[in-house]
Amino acid sequence: MTFRKYLGDSKMFEYDKYYRDCQQENKPFIKAKINPLHKNYFVQIDLMTCNYELSTSEQDSIKELTQHEIDYVQSNSKYDFQGFSIDKELAWFDGISSERLDNFCNSLYDLTQKIS
Repeated sequence: MTFRKYLGDSKMFEYDKYYRDCQQENKPFIKAKINPLHKNYFVQIDLMTCNYELSTSEQDSIKELTQHEIDYVQSNSKYDFQGFSIDKELAWFDGISSERLDNFCNSLYDLTQKIS
């Protein structure tokens, strides 16, 4: 069975199981959940499940990726991007469009798998 890079629109017990799987596999926990207010996604990445922390340059890369998403949402949606926060272990993003969710989450995951 291949490891899922992220889990989206699931029930709480599925997120809990996925979190435990991430801990066992030493992988980042990335979840996406639709925000009912604007129908775009709220995405979280938690690196406490693995022995990895984002460097300053990786945080900058994620900010750049996020800026592309902000630009896309602002030009293609009637809703604004609601915000984001990034530090070395946790990050969240509120407003990722459904069309670009898979690419965004996979990019987050792939960034954490690069060997520095």
